[in-house]
Amino acid sequence: MNLNLNHILLKGIRVYSDDQIIEDGYIKIENEKIIELGTLSELTNEDNYQIIELLGHFKAVPGFIDVHIHGVAGADTMDATSEALDTMVRALPQEGTTSFLATTMTQEGKQIEQALINAGNYIKNQYPQGTAEILGIHLEGPFVNAKMAGAQPIQHIVDPDLDLFKEWQRLSNRSIKLVTLAPEQPGGLEMIRYLKENGVIASLGHTNATYEQVEDAIVAGANHVTHLFNQMRGLHHREPGVVGAAFLHDELKAEIIVDGVHVRPEMVHLAYKQKRSDGLLLITDSMRAKCLKNGMYDLGGQEVTVQDGKATLATGTLAGSILKLGHAVKNILTYTGCSLEEAIEMASVNPAKQLNIFERKGSIAAGKDADIVILDDKMEVVMTFCRGTLAYKKEDISNESH
Repeated sequence: MNLNLNHILLKGIRVYSDDQIIEDGYIKIENEKIIELGTLSELTNEDNYQIIELLGHFKAVPGFIDVHIHGVAGADTMDATSEALDTMVRALPQEGTTSFLATTMTQEGKQIEQALINAGNYIKNQYPQGTAEILGIHLEGPFVNAKMAGAQPIQHIVDPDLDLFKEWQRLSNRSIKLVTLAPEQPGGLEMIRYLKENGVIASLGHTNATYEQVEDAIVAGANHVTHLFNQMRGLHHREPGVVGAAFLHDELKAEIIVDGVHVRPEMVHLAYKQKRSDGLLLITDSMRAKCLKNGMYDLGGQEVTVQDGKATLATGTLAGSILKLGHAVKNILTYTGCSLEEAIEMASVNPAKQLNIFERKGSIAAGKDADIVILDDKMEVVMTFCRGTLAYKKEDISNESH
């Protein structure tokens, strides 16, 4: 584990590169980057490499990027400690996630500030090798609509406040990359325009906006939808709502939680048919109970019951997920019949493009970060490399390495 070697050679795998599938391929990694890839017949100079040779049914795909995740393995972004973020960056490679946005939630202002300061400092100082990279912060709430609060505590919801956001962005070392807000609330469109001008993704979520209000938000600069279908005005034949606007406007990329709980499989399939693979982003929206047992857990000061793959508040409201991103990839293949290349687009390519980091992440190509996931023939994650370091290896994987 954690082979802190600068030179790694992956051999004999099917490589899903950014422009083709390479059978019986190889990938050379040096100093955190992919430097070369191709077929084994083209391979020269194996000296001085840590060689990991895998049987032909293993597939190399780009690392998954989760733009909406609150917590995992008992830790949550809102804990506002470096220990919590340490736990998250170490746990996530097990599901194939190599980078993510640490996601906050609606809380009392001081608690949000502490979480932003903590994450901003953590990102600035970076973290150990062989861990998932925090690309920035997703500010989910408090600028949302109380009518669509879901698990966001209503008492802490406020109208979009540009001065407050500017202060929070300053405190976070300018780490906020995505903001979920309700555009119909007072100050909503003004905030969207500001976010657009300053390179921050404006996402429509926890919103009761009408179709026309969403169109106004798109004109203002919104280009993202937070967990499609969940806590938003749904599709109606006389009021297309947020869902209808997401279906009809290619400008909007839509997150979707493909756990079979938040959105039933048939609706995932409908979304895929409407938005296609270039319009969807697979997310987990997972909370701290992911990777832990059934039981009672905390989410933003609220008690959450986790039972049989479902996390709910006492009211029965869904309270985030315990979905792993690798399982979301498996599920989207099953629910829609899409190709693995399309699943990769939804789990890796689209998030990288939305965050404007596709030049270094999101696909397997020479010059990019060596964020690579190895899948077996059952589409299970068996190995994960984060910036060139082995971060996770399934214990019973049968491969040769020497």
